[in-house]
Amino acid sequence: MSTSVVDSFTRHFQAEVHEAYQRMGSKLRNTVRTKNKIQGSSTTFQKVGKGTASTKARHGKVPVMNVDHEPIEVVLQDYYAGDWVDALDEVKVNHDERSVVANAGAYALGRKTDELVIDACDANGSVVEAGTGADGLTKAKVLEAFERLGGADVPDDGQRYAIVGWKQWSDLLQIPEFADADYVGDDNLPWKGTQAKRWLGALWMPHSGLTLTGGVRRCYWWHKTAIGHAVGAEVKTDVTWHGDRAAHFINNMMSQGAGVIDATGVIRMPCLES
Repeated sequence: MSTSVVDSFTRHFQAEVHEAYQRMGSKLRNTVRTKNKIQGSSTTFQKVGKGTASTKARHGKVPVMNVDHEPIEVVLQDYYAGDWVDALDEVKVNHDERSVVANAGAYALGRKTDELVIDACDANGSVVEAGTGADGLTKAKVLEAFERLGGADVPDDGQRYAIVGWKQWSDLLQIPEFADADYVGDDNLPWKGTQAKRWLGALWMPHSGLTLTGGVRRCYWWHKTAIGHAVGAEVKTDVTWHGDRAAHFINNMMSQGAGVIDATGVIRMPCLES
């Protein structure tokens, strides 16, 4: 097989996988703080503490805030998603087999990206919980989380995100303040278009990948700067022709990691899910 044909095939796959990953692969990547092109097996995010303003005597030295800087290390891990495409399958099927495999690989890596973020939140023992897992996502639980974020001086700057399960999304739809036009206006109803909407200064999104343990779903409300996502290698595709199989092996791969930078900017909302 001509090398140029394989190169062209690879370039098309790379473009399709990258496009699919950007379009539908990950729902959470844009909700967290990201560092790209990391060199090495890990990277460090800086957690910056609060400064305190104070007075000074005339002609005296300006007081130093002594802001605490705490390095948070995030380890990169390598992930792969591969599959075979038989040369003659593309002749027999009615759909574009290349696009199907490209999308499948991109979606698998996208789910892994989201899983890294969710696992980082689950594993952090400093994350505060609002409410208990004895009930669903109630208005009281939402307001408790809202109060905790405000009490911790988490910025209310349009970069807060609330990620809930689909059962909890249904719970929200039963809260008038969330779903009734009399409260949110006709333009902000959650019934229109994509299932995501702004409420209480945050973008609320349903997600199927949140951890479910013992009938309790772990939902989260965080600020973008509170969680770090490190990218050592963006989604890449390698296409290799195997003559003994008369097929291409399509390998999609990436190197990424995630970690909680500042637990005060993350609130866990455990919700009963039957």
